Amino acid sequence: MNNNIIEVKNLGKKYTINHHRGNYVALRDVLTAIIKRPLFFLKKKAKEIAGIDTKEDFWALKDVSFNIEPGEVVGVIGRNGAGKSTLLKILTGITPPTTGEIKMKGKVASLLEVGTGFHPELTGRENIFLNGAILGMTKREILRNFDSIVKFAEIEKFLDTPVKYYSSGMYVRLAFSVASHMEPDVLLVDEVLAVGDTEFQKKCLGKMEEVTNKQGRTILFVSHNLSAIKRLCKKTILLEKGMVKMFDTTEKVIGHYLSISTQNAVNNFEFDQNKKAQVTRVSIKNKNDNFNSQIPIEEKFYIEIDFEVLKQTKAILSILFFSEGDILLLSSESDKDATIREYLPGKYKTKVTVPSHLFNVGMYFFEIRIHRPGVELIDFKQNINFEIKDSNDNPHSIIFNGEHSGKIATILDYQTKKIND
Repeated sequence: MNNNIIEVKNLGKKYTINHHRGNYVALRDVLTAIIKRPLFFLKKKAKEIAGIDTKEDFWALKDVSFNIEPGEVVGVIGRNGAGKSTLLKILTGITPPTTGEIKMKGKVASLLEVGTGFHPELTGRENIFLNGAILGMTKREILRNFDSIVKFAEIEKFLDTPVKYYSSGMYVRLAFSVASHMEPDVLLVDEVLAVGDTEFQKKCLGKMEEVTNKQGRTILFVSHNLSAIKRLCKKTILLEKGMVKMFDTTEKVIGHYLSISTQNAVNNFEFDQNKKAQVTRVSIKNKNDNFNSQIPIEEKFYIEIDFEVLKQTKAILSILFFSEGDILLLSSESDKDATIREYLPGKYKTKVTVPSHLFNVGMYFFEIRIHRPGVELIDFKQNINFEIKDSNDNPHSIIFNGEHSGKIATILDYQTKKIND
């Protein structure tokens, strides 16, 4: 007997992209054409006057199929543009599919846009009832969960204050609190952990675990936070260019995702002629100088940064490392004395040596910046992921060792050289 609560079969979503080309057309030419031959203009000449119009079909999703059983918590990961949000929008009915079919049992609720449906002139109390109703909660459900919603959001003192006076943090806490207290059979969640401060994100994660473990909800969870996916989901779907690349246990899927060098160990970025300087490529290499984003804890590894300076500028190259929940672990600069260096136009390569045992076992990501501290952010690249793998002895990370607490900024070794064109 079929026990699936979600069945997706050959799902596809096609968008039509218009491309315009042609010379600039003055307003007087458009008006003259309309006056002389209005019907002909409207029916046949609009595209000719504006420039030749060509169309291209783009499949955001194509032949996506999977089944989910009741009580399962399934993650969805993939690079930007892989089709993750499009999938959830189709499942929630926000946008219709082009091909395929979906079968879902029970009550379905979604948490895609935190705060949608809040009215700034209404108080927090009034917005709880308004937003809850918009999300599909009955008045009885809202009343039953009211005290819990207020307590989770930590807005007791401001409950009867219009939300337009709330700080952004208070607003987001209340919005998530209302949405997270829904009682559906299926909950679809998209990047809710990307908002709010660190403590709020921890609280969100705890609430998600409560919903999954204690209440037995079926959840489809989209996130770039691989640590959160690993913590919450037993199974994960990997989307690539709108198609299901892999659907297996979370450990296997994340391991595969991180092992694909073109997606993680090597990151190429588009070139922008308008910037003074920019990072064009970031690579992660193991001790053997091979591309790899999975590093054993007992081994050092390297981060290679290729950047190009288009206009002579003074700047510092920095790396910022983050752990689960966007917690900043350390910020390290290319000059140990934080001296701003003058770069002449040209291409540069910096190799950063990261010592062994700097990080505990787990998922991490880092950010690259070219900047003048406190003055100008020239270029930055975010969310470059890597994983520190376990070893037999699994010693503690030196980040949390008091002996090194004042030396973090000088631990990394930078070597920069100018590349001859």
